[in-house]
Amino acid sequence: MRIWATIAYEGTAYRGFQRLAPSHEPTIQGILETTLQRLTGAPAQVRGAGRTDAGVHALGQVIAFDSSWRHSLEDLQRALNALLPPDIVVWALGEAPSDFHPRREARARIYRYLIYMGPWRDPFGRRLAWHVSQPLDVEGMRQAAAMWVGRHDFGAFGRPPKGHSTIREVQRTTVMADGEWVAFEIEADAFLYHMVRIMAATLVAVGRGEQSPEAAAAYLKRPEAYPAHPPAPPYGLYFVGARYDRIHIPFPPQFLSDSLRVLKDR
Repeated sequence: MRIWATIAYEGTAYRGFQRLAPSHEPTIQGILETTLQRLTGAPAQVRGAGRTDAGVHALGQVIAFDSSWRHSLEDLQRALNALLPPDIVVWALGEAPSDFHPRREARARIYRYLIYMGPWRDPFGRRLAWHVSQPLDVEGMRQAAAMWVGRHDFGAFGRPPKGHSTIREVQRTTVMADGEWVAFEIEADAFLYHMVRIMAATLVAVGRGEQSPEAAAAYLKRPEAYPAHPPAPPYGLYFVGARYDRIHIPFPPQFLSDSLRVLKDR
């Protein structure tokens, strides 16, 4: 049967989600497939909703795999979490249609980028947020991000993983602030390579007063201006979740998905 699962991971130790052949560097997909083979005795192919880069984290990555597991799904979840390393966890799983594909069927994906704007670096959050050592104009960042909503050519913000089209539809952007923590969240039908990280860097330029919100929006008319800014560091980026039409897959628990609270209350 085909099984879907929602997983979270702290991506510091991994070269990203996708398996790298013939490299022996650890990846999330590689660890999951090895663990499933240990449990079932059969090779497994894991598909993911988002191919996160090295150092990028996930709160609600969606995966799918085929398995001949003969016990309950609850037992499978317990067994996976017993064998997986402590920086990967399976939050939920269930049976999926036999042709379900978490990447191809996702009608929307959500990413979050986390920024810490304290005057000094935070040694505990250094792998989980981008440290920007000055106050940012959060309202200006909100104005800039709001102008990206809609169907546009985002060529200045990334490169397509395949094909040539750089047109994407952004359904929602949010810039949240809580004390010294700022989070940029974006939901779109699909993303370009490095798109969210370049957007985050652009928003920080706006927040620093180096660029106006209108100038950030003007990149939509200048796709040849790639990259609009050098990408923000990978360790501030989180894959939050994906939405589907055929199947309901829950988002992770609120205490985990609210990365502002996770860091603030650690």
